[in-house]
Amino acid sequence: MTQSEMREPTMLVLTSLAGGRKHGYALIADAAELSGGRVQLKVGTLYAALDRLVEQGLVAVAGDEVVDGRNRRYFEITAEGIDELRATASRLEANAAAARARISEWRPRGIAGQVQFGGAS
Repeated sequence: MTQSEMREPTMLVLTSLAGGRKHGYALIADAAELSGGRVQLKVGTLYAALDRLVEQGLVAVAGDEVVDGRNRRYFEITAEGIDELRATASRLEANAAAARARISEWRPRGIAGQVQFGGAS
């Protein structure tokens, strides 16, 4: 388990890898798709995150290949990564449920049974 709250880009990387092993540019494209275009990972940011996730045991390097003269490194999620992703998803779902409950209870001030003074009767 990681020591700090997972940020959205990290969650998107793990979510992408939960769908199967991928290389860096595929992860960038998938994160953009999963987020509806809101999250646009930069190459340097992605690889720094992947290095950290590998160090934490949440992701593993899953091979290299050369494509058009360029080295392509693949990554895959580990069982620990799945556990962490599951825990984060559960935490976010619980927070969203609490927010929806509070939103449904909210009423604007000056409405809902309060008498208004100074107006016509």
